Amino acid sequence: MAKQMYPCLWFDGQAKAAADFYCTIFPNSKILNDSGMVVNFELDGQKFMGLNGGDRYKFNEAVSFVIPCKDQEEIDHYWYKLIADGGEESMCGWCKDKFGLSWQVVPTILGELMSHPEKGQRVVQAFLKMRKFDIETLQNA
Repeated sequence: MAKQMYPCLWFDGQAKAAADFYCTIFPNSKILNDSGMVVNFELDGQKFMGLNGGDRYKFNEAVSFVIPCKDQEEIDHYWYKLIADGGEESMCGWCKDKFGLSWQVVPTILGELMSHPEKGQRVVQAFLKMRKFDIETLQNA
């Protein structure tokens, strides 16, 4: 049986608060255990570990989590929840949550739209101007 890898996220004393926050956003999510130093949690079946490691390291865009979304309602849900209470918008579907973790909130049809022979380049030009993805605008590009 293959080992299931999972990320360890380094927090400055906020691992439990972050895990609680993420569990309110993603379906089928739960805290698995909390030792104070380490919080193990699951977001829609994906395991994570939050480590209260101190202020030595900070998140940056070199690592992000991609959330594939089937429709605009899902995009809006994840986008607005993740940027709430101090998160920030970026470009092309990227945002940061209030803990500084980067996310990409992306429509599942993006690859198909970008590879369309006639309008693929227009789709790319359209999303380069967007913060949060707008599926209708991409489809009409």
